[in-house]
Amino acid sequence: MEAISFILFLILFGAVGIWSARKTGHGDSDYLLADRSVSPVLTALSAAATKNSGYMFIGLMGYVFTFGLSGIWLMCGFLFGDLVAFLFVHKRLRAATEETGALSYAGLLASWGGGEEKRIVRLVVGLMTLVFLTVYAAAQFGAGGKALSVLFGWPGFTGAVIGAGLILLYCMSGGLRASIWTDAAQSLVMMAAMIMLLAAAVSGAGGVDGFVDGLEAVAPGYFDLGVERFGGVEAVGLFAFGWLFNGLGVTGQPQVMVRFMALDDTENTRKTGIYYFAWTATFLIVTFIVGLATRLYITGDGGFDAELALPTLAGQLMPGVAVGIILGGIFAATMSTTDSQILACSAVLSEDFKLKGVLGGKRMATLLITLIALSIALFASANVFTLVIFAWSALACSFGPLVIVHALGGRPNQATMLAMMAAGLITALMWRQLELTSITYEGLPGMAAAFLVYGVGRVVTRARP
Repeated sequence: MEAISFILFLILFGAVGIWSARKTGHGDSDYLLADRSVSPVLTALSAAATKNSGYMFIGLMGYVFTFGLSGIWLMCGFLFGDLVAFLFVHKRLRAATEETGALSYAGLLASWGGGEEKRIVRLVVGLMTLVFLTVYAAAQFGAGGKALSVLFGWPGFTGAVIGAGLILLYCMSGGLRASIWTDAAQSLVMMAAMIMLLAAAVSGAGGVDGFVDGLEAVAPGYFDLGVERFGGVEAVGLFAFGWLFNGLGVTGQPQVMVRFMALDDTENTRKTGIYYFAWTATFLIVTFIVGLATRLYITGDGGFDAELALPTLAGQLMPGVAVGIILGGIFAATMSTTDSQILACSAVLSEDFKLKGVLGGKRMATLLITLIALSIALFASANVFTLVIFAWSALACSFGPLVIVHALGGRPNQATMLAMMAAGLITALMWRQLELTSITYEGLPGMAAAFLVYGVGRVVTRARP
């Protein structure tokens, strides 16, 4: 029964994507940006599903399983950093999309503010998008594979192959419009799966009181906020503040920001934000509590892989049909992010690198990127948490400061933009390489370095005769 209900959800997602293709036109604008005609509700659900990827079900769940209540700092950073970004960036980004006519994230950054297009910026942004989003997409395929291996005992590669095949089916038929429509359906399934699992976890513990009492007794310090683990209140504050930059880093994620580029009207941005944050906040809270619940039912002995906590919990608590729904939710999370990343990379190849003739069109670019991401997923050894945080950080520190500066009215020249990207990326990678992430998330020093370079660039430009 588990497999049957899971397969039914896969059929549903594929059907929604293919049906949406009936409304898809034949031009580049429709395939890559849905002709900038997406409603606020669809934009909000799609953006939420894209951001709350398989990482939430697999990577973050493993973190909360291991560290307990102190994982709340990550969740708060995801949400409030995202909110700060929305207040200052998204409406201006949508307006700039219309003004420039850009069909890709790289094209927008290279032409924002008018004047001659910064061609080198466009190529560099495109290249970095290809590298990091392909790695990110591979992590999502890996998350789906882990879930299937736990619940059905299937080989780890099976989930990755199934996800890749389904994404190709609807993305190649309907482009971004199909991605957004399936994201909306997937977002609903993700929420339903988490709520069902939360209800089962609380009920199995004997109600709310039993649930809380059980967690308090599960392990020493599991309900602490991390003061001792991090070395004091000040250290916790720095750690929490650093994760705020993870949320702020959404501005550097092409796969998320393109959703707002595709919104039907700039004036609908505020309405979209209300839907988006109400849905996202609810999902994060439910997900976090389920993450705590995993430790109540799973001991973690014998070298248990913490990233398998959620599918293991589902197998213990839920009946057969419900297990299929939970797995459908996990797959929905992975696919809603992966299809967005693959299409963003397709836009790079077809629009920014002008390879439409060489590759045979946008759909062939989509096929190529999917196959590369699938190959990485099958042979890479890093866990989902590591892959996603690495890719998100690199994009956040490279592109996020550029988007924020432009949204606030800054107009850096090409040399300054390139220097900002280099400073942000190198600082973030060095911070992680030196294992300083226990002090604070690398997005804080990475984005700070990029903003510092912008300040220096302004001083140098003004000082020139």
